[in-house]
Amino acid sequence: MEMNLYPWQESCLKRWFENHGRGMVQAATGAGKTRLALAAAYRLQETLPCELKVKIVVPTGALMRQWNQALREFPAAVPKGGENLNGRNGAEPDARGGIDMRGGIGMWDDIGMRGSGFKTPADRRYMIYVINSARYELARQIISDLKSGSAVLLIADECHRYESGQNRLIFEFLPHIEKYRERFFSLGLSATLPGGQAYSYLASVLGKRIYTYGMARAAALQNIAPYEIFHISLSFEAEEAASYQEMTERMNVLYRNLLRPFPILRNMNQKERFELLRSLAGDKDRRIAETASLYIKLSYKRTSLVCLASARLNCACRLIELLPPDEKILVFGERVSQAEELYRLLEKRYPGRAGRYHSRMGQQANRNALERFSNGEIRILIACRALDEGLDVPDASIGIVLSGTSVQRQRVQRLGRILRKREGKRASLYYLHITDSAEDVCFLPDAGASGITELTYHTETERFENPRYDRAAARLSGRVSAGGRDKRRREPDEKLLELQRCLRLGSVRSDWLRDTEELEERMRKARYASDRNYWLCMREIRKEDEKG
Repeated sequence: MEMNLYPWQESCLKRWFENHGRGMVQAATGAGKTRLALAAAYRLQETLPCELKVKIVVPTGALMRQWNQALREFPAAVPKGGENLNGRNGAEPDARGGIDMRGGIGMWDDIGMRGSGFKTPADRRYMIYVINSARYELARQIISDLKSGSAVLLIADECHRYESGQNRLIFEFLPHIEKYRERFFSLGLSATLPGGQAYSYLASVLGKRIYTYGMARAAALQNIAPYEIFHISLSFEAEEAASYQEMTERMNVLYRNLLRPFPILRNMNQKERFELLRSLAGDKDRRIAETASLYIKLSYKRTSLVCLASARLNCACRLIELLPPDEKILVFGERVSQAEELYRLLEKRYPGRAGRYHSRMGQQANRNALERFSNGEIRILIACRALDEGLDVPDASIGIVLSGTSVQRQRVQRLGRILRKREGKRASLYYLHITDSAEDVCFLPDAGASGITELTYHTETERFENPRYDRAAARLSGRVSAGGRDKRRREPDEKLLELQRCLRLGSVRSDWLRDTEELEERMRKARYASDRNYWLCMREIRKEDEKG
């Protein structure tokens, strides 16, 4: 096969080479950052008179294994009828002008891994490091490779993770390689590069940002799966609402008391404000310290109340019940206790079809859960942050954000988990948020061309409300009821019951917005009468909606 790249990848590589093989790339999750990096390594080797050593740094063991697999599957140039050249010159163009590709970019003994239980000798041409191991050995190994006459390419995956704390140790080699600069190259990859001082530091060690490829553009060019976002509004229970209001009022009083001596608080963003408050909590003035400490304590308590609101689990269970039974679902949460409770509820409803993936499970248990999810043994995987970065689960088409995060990076990464392109795939993300709270009502301010559907979930009736859909559904129900109810009977007939079933399913999906031709095609291809009835119902809903 040929090494076919998307146009954006070709354009990005051009800029990277023009910048002397240094720089960072911000690209939507699922758009092809890994393939971009491997193509960069392959093409760079072709320009060099010496051997290229590739060092790949990742934040987790799961990502290390994923890169290992990608290296083995990436096409490497092979002369017609010749042996694998592993990236060296000599491949001949085929009849179409492309390069004949067979096998992976590296042979099995070309690839090594360090960290998460792996300790391959560090002399392999392609070395993948988990950051915990890279901190203490990568700098030394890069210097050694450069001194021996090799060129080095450092690929920093999820590079936004490496600008702070001990992670900066991986760049300790930089002051010692000045005379080898022409043989050192770097490429940073992230879906969400930081700003400010964090960006400045990363740019100083990896090179400036050379390319941005956002989610909206990737969706428009069909380089990721088409997707839609659903915002689902939830309400507190009465007791929860009262507690939230009480804490908010106490926090407002404390904040006003702090504003008088520290008016600068008014002009700070949330992160800056809490950094100052934590500093004030240790102030010599006991009154100021106690006020700041109590404010922080109440803030955490209020956040926990919002995160663990009882309506979330109720809504998630009902939502999963209405979603297509053949689609894989990722559920993202913030609290392990909440994930475990949802797991217990789903295990009762769908025995053996749900799993969980979080920090308290242990590496092997998490690995097993992911494998079972990938091979289809389980359909629902509940995760707490552990799946936020980089993990490739292309079969997952539905994401549910059970409890949200205020960090935009995590939001983009969670959406990215379900955007891996696959034939015929459409992705949906459901974001559950509590109204009348400080929780953001919008998951992504810029949803691109895909748009956002607003739903409201009513816990008492276990119903989802979508005014536009509901109006069309009411008209359709009235039309069918008028011609289908036996006036001598009090109960609706089977036709009406089937219609109600289909309408409930459609209330949490956007199938009714598809083109009429596509809906009719779905009807023709339906294997079961129940599926055919559903698509027929969606077609009629669309007609009712078009009537206004």
